Amino acid sequence: MKPLPTAKQAAELGMRTTLIGIVINAFLAIIKGTAGVIGTSYALIADAIESASDVFSSLIIWSGLKIAIKPADENHPYGHGKAEPLAASIVAVMLIGAALLIAVQSIREIFNPHHSPAPFTLGVLLLVIITKETLFRFVIKTGEHTQSLAVKTEAWHHRSDMLTSFAAFIGISIALIAGPGYESADDYAALFAAGVIFFNASNLLRPAIGELMDEAPSNEVQRQIRGVALGVRGVMALDKCYVRKIGLNYYVDLHTVVNGKLTVESAHKISHQVQDA
Repeated sequence: MKPLPTAKQAAELGMRTTLIGIVINAFLAIIKGTAGVIGTSYALIADAIESASDVFSSLIIWSGLKIAIKPADENHPYGHGKAEPLAASIVAVMLIGAALLIAVQSIREIFNPHHSPAPFTLGVLLLVIITKETLFRFVIKTGEHTQSLAVKTEAWHHRSDMLTSFAAFIGISIALIAGPGYESADDYAALFAAGVIFFNASNLLRPAIGELMDEAPSNEVQRQIRGVALGVRGVMALDKCYVRKIGLNYYVDLHTVVNGKLTVESAHKISHQVQDA
């Protein structure tokens, strides 16, 4: 098992990963937007809008990570780590907004008859699906390794984009195969994609807000911390163990119980051993 990177290493790795996503999203947004207009596919245009918003949201994630690794100062004694979940929250809210925008426009298109999308749009979507799923797997791996909520949010942003493209692929296929009368299948696909984006964004927003509110991490994290502390020689029990995540670091408030007959100096030494462990 690889050792966890330091907060700075994790942020720098996340920033590099995010920059790769920005370049790819910008390229895909241009391709999808052009193909959607020429091929008269609103699902593809909606997909292009989402990719364009991905570029902006990725810049927010990048900025959040850059701020999060700033060292503590007089005004921020705990550092600037909260910038990371704050960036994740902003991106999640943007995703919800994009989902609502796509949903409204999809409903409008359903009630306005239009031509079936051009067949070549399917090839464009297939390329997008493969690219975005590959990007998701690359970014989520980085997010898991660094334990960065912002990077994980960025990864699921890519997965949402892949799902919208997949929905568009299904909708356009139905419209082309079924023929006249099924032109709106493309729009229903965009509407379904909007629902998927909204659902994923809501799931991403909750943990980001939880981290901003100093929500305790999982029981597994606390169990590991308690196990390490109790493993230090001289520690008899733990009186208190509060854990909160600030950006890419965990901050632990821990009270240890030692033999009451020890000198203050000896007890203090044990507390430092617990901290080091």
